[in-house]
Amino acid sequence: MHVAIAAVETSSIAQGTVAADAILKTAEVEILELGPLSPGKFWILIGGEVATVRASFQRGLAVAGETLLDSLFIPQLHEGVIPALRGTCPPHDHDALGVIETLSAASAIVAADRAAKAAEVVLRDLRLSNGLGGKGVLWLSGAVGDVQAAVEAGRAEALQKGLLARSVVIPRLHPQLKARLF
Repeated sequence: MHVAIAAVETSSIAQGTVAADAILKTAEVEILELGPLSPGKFWILIGGEVATVRASFQRGLAVAGETLLDSLFIPQLHEGVIPALRGTCPPHDHDALGVIETLSAASAIVAADRAAKAAEVVLRDLRLSNGLGGKGVLWLSGAVGDVQAAVEAGRAEALQKGLLARSVVIPRLHPQLKARLF
């Protein structure tokens, strides 16, 4: 489990690769994700101790320069974010579903972290960019009130940055949809 994570998302695959190299040369961090994202973006997500992640992140921002599309630095990551990103969330039978759709990968991870910290919900799945036209999408579940609070918290920063595509809460999810999603 990583204490801190950071990401740099660029509009240039070439410059993103240069930024990734600079990030990794700056401090001892672990690559969690790295590579091109559709449509023609580049992404690096790192994890590790707060100080080393912060130093590498700052260097990545500087090297990304004008190609920077979005970024994140979360010093105390919620424990449910990485399992949702990897698709390893344990099964739960909840009645309500929340969906937060963002316009960048970084904003989706920030939304997931904020949502999970705001209410008692389970982060079901977190998908980033590829196959989504560059978007990020988070599915979370729990009791209706908790899902509403989590979605509101999760969407706030993406909305403020102009990166929220849409967010919804579905109470009393249909059993067929629940079986497919959960």
